[in-house]
Amino acid sequence: MSVRYLSLCVAVAALSAVASVSQVASQTKPSLDYEAFKAKVEPIFLEKREGHVRCYVCHSENNSALHLERLSPGASAWNDEQSRKNFQSASGLVEPGNPSDSRLLIHPLAPEAGGDLFHSGGRQFASKDDPDWKILAQWAGVK
Repeated sequence: MSVRYLSLCVAVAALSAVASVSQVASQTKPSLDYEAFKAKVEPIFLEKREGHVRCYVCHSENNSALHLERLSPGASAWNDEQSRKNFQSASGLVEPGNPSDSRLLIHPLAPEAGGDLFHSGGRQFASKDDPDWKILAQWAGVK
């Protein structure tokens, strides 16, 4: 057996192994839906809740883990480029299918409902029964 043939066999086997690992990884971790994020999740960040400022107010100004793009002057919603950046930021705080490891779900949730002890923006969600929390959870792949 020639060295060239043996090298080719090793390369093919390595590529096959990488493809198998990639396929398994993509099957085990569901991807997040950008269109659902844009249509259902982003409006939550702009929503005014009684006793709270909008998520957007703090998260477009500070340097926290969830950074939202500033709205363009006069705009009441993000453009597609801004939404994609918001999607990337929010996606980094989600473990699809695993709410207890998804900071986007836990951080603004009241501690008595399973949330973090501190959120400088207050408790945006008193419980997991909040309709907006349920939208976030559905987007994050929580059943």
